[in-house]
Amino acid sequence: MDRRQFFAASSLTAGAAVLPAALTDAAAVPGREFYELRLYRVAGEAQQKALVAFLRDAALPAMNRIGINPVGVFTPLEDASDLTVYVLMPHQTLDSVATATARMLADEAFRRDGRAFLEVPSAKKGYERIESSLLLAFEGVPKLEVPPRRPERVFQLRCYESHSVLAGQKKIDMFNKGGEIAIFRKTGLSPVFFGEMLIGKNLPNLTYMLSFPDQNALRVGWQKFVADPEWDKLKADPQYADTVSKIHNIVLRPLACSQI
Repeated sequence: MDRRQFFAASSLTAGAAVLPAALTDAAAVPGREFYELRLYRVAGEAQQKALVAFLRDAALPAMNRIGINPVGVFTPLEDASDLTVYVLMPHQTLDSVATATARMLADEAFRRDGRAFLEVPSAKKGYERIESSLLLAFEGVPKLEVPPRRPERVFQLRCYESHSVLAGQKKIDMFNKGGEIAIFRKTGLSPVFFGEMLIGKNLPNLTYMLSFPDQNALRVGWQKFVADPEWDKLKADPQYADTVSKIHNIVLRPLACSQI
């Protein structure tokens, strides 16, 4: 899989054919968060270092000041050559998503602390491009869950594509109503978030993140899950058959500045 293409830049046209109600009626999803998942594509280690410093010293503090908190910052664990920086930002409302950039740029401390990065000439740009996706939290995990801050903790980001909107919604129901999230928790697959992608690449899809104390816990957790009798029963339920057509999987490590 091409990790640099895991998510593409958001565009309203990408989801226009089946625009979710959440985009037109925020009141339809009380208590559920929205997530922006950004991928910063960088050209080398020096560019990545400058980006991380900007995030740590200017962007994350500014996000926190306008209510975007906690913010996760990650890089791929299994491929040292992939320098992509993943940033996960929770929002309480769609208005927060729409106005975040303007509110940050109106923050004098952000403009001051990030000046060198924000005003950099194109010849010394801080990243190649940003790719972004917007997600709506599942009913079963309506709020982001922050794991204990263990030094060896790892995160798993998984994306399930479906061949149709109906199939995608059935897979979401499998998590929410069928009990798959409960089986995850029981077997050591601890959610950080579960989200339906509203805008992004390869729609329809759902994307979720799990946390583990270390890499061994990740391996053991999935072994327990696939061997669980409740999972055997659930996956055999015909109403959930043929709902996932492709799965993307990336193991991430949090950077020192990550708040998740």
